[in-house]
Amino acid sequence: MHFFVFKRKTLYFFGLIVFIVIIGSLWLSLRPDATPAIGGQNEQIREIHMVTGEFKSTTDDGKEIEAYRWDPGTIFLEKGEKVRLKILGVNGKEHPFIIEGTDIKGVVKKGEETVVPLQFDKEGTYRLICLTHPSAEHNGPMIAYIVVD
Repeated sequence: MHFFVFKRKTLYFFGLIVFIVIIGSLWLSLRPDATPAIGGQNEQIREIHMVTGEFKSTTDDGKEIEAYRWDPGTIFLEKGEKVRLKILGVNGKEHPFIIEGTDIKGVVKKGEETVVPLQFDKEGTYRLICLTHPSAEHNGPMIAYIVVD
């Protein structure tokens, strides 16, 4: 039978090494960008949440007025950034929309979430326009701005 005798200093050293390995493994596995994408590269897709909103009021002469809006009214993206725009329909039955200068179009329905994948290759300002409420004459303008830098 063999016995190994370790000095207290040696045991502390091995304990410290094990502790560092455990902490390093936890740090690497819990980083938000640690999910590898297809092809082995880390690729983040940022989520931006938006809602449909309605403002109502009554003028001094008793006339009811209302306006529909996207909230937030402006979002900022980096050129080439992958974004998942999630729009929740809160007010209004439905809002068919386009994003000016792109082929992107869709419909946001009350009580549902519409997911719009975005990635812009050109800098600029793109308008998200509700086709039902494009102007003040149609209870708008329901326009949000997507600013790409």
